[in-house]
Amino acid sequence: MSNLMSTPTLYGVPFSQPVRAVIWLMVYKGLPFRLVPVSPGVKTEGGTRSDTYVAKNPGGTMPMLEEPDTGFVLAESNAILCYLANRHGWNDVYPTEPQARARVDWMLHWHHRNLREVSTGLVAPRIRRDLNIPEVLQQSAIGNFTRALRALDTGWLARTRYLAGEQLTLADFAAYSEIGQLQPEFANLFDFTPYPNVLRWLADLHAVKGHDLATQVLRNLGDLSGGAPEMSALRDANVRAIGALREQGAVVA
Repeated sequence: MSNLMSTPTLYGVPFSQPVRAVIWLMVYKGLPFRLVPVSPGVKTEGGTRSDTYVAKNPGGTMPMLEEPDTGFVLAESNAILCYLANRHGWNDVYPTEPQARARVDWMLHWHHRNLREVSTGLVAPRIRRDLNIPEVLQQSAIGNFTRALRALDTGWLARTRYLAGEQLTLADFAAYSEIGQLQPEFANLFDFTPYPNVLRWLADLHAVKGHDLATQVLRNLGDLSGGAPEMSALRDANVRAIGALREQGAVVA
């Protein structure tokens, strides 16, 4: 019981880009966790807008991390990434030297209105048509994402192997959760040919421990370029991905 009480609980589903970033980091570091699936935007029990969930996370977002032994609760994926690294002393992915850490923080802050825009522009309209995202908003988001990708390719990744320097950091886990899902082997929603440094970075991230397990849900769902999948297919992809995490011992009961 004491081990279970000290095991962090992550609320979310693997298809969520921010959830995947946290899952990947914990798999990479070999930190077992409990995964509690929640339905985005749903007000009934088990949803991110339920009274129980909102009492812990007023923003109603996922992922949310909870520590049963301390009662500590934290939302927002990049905040969770930083907290886990601080809590467990993962200084290799979140360096303690002030300038090195600042470069990681720079990327994590920049992420939200740049790389994260891919969700509004390309992914969400194909998964949640019920959201009725206006076409003008989709095109604006795609434009922001494309400019961000160009900045990565001609700027940061033209100078260093990874986003914040020569070593893998939290910035890479966060960014790949957005960019990587668009590759031909997954959703197949973007042509990366004009971005050679981004392509090289994507290939490097493929070799990082836990990549295949963290992206299993994308492989389960497959190509989205032809249209939106049925919601049952999305649920099945999430269920199978959670099953794979359990089989590998990353997720505990």
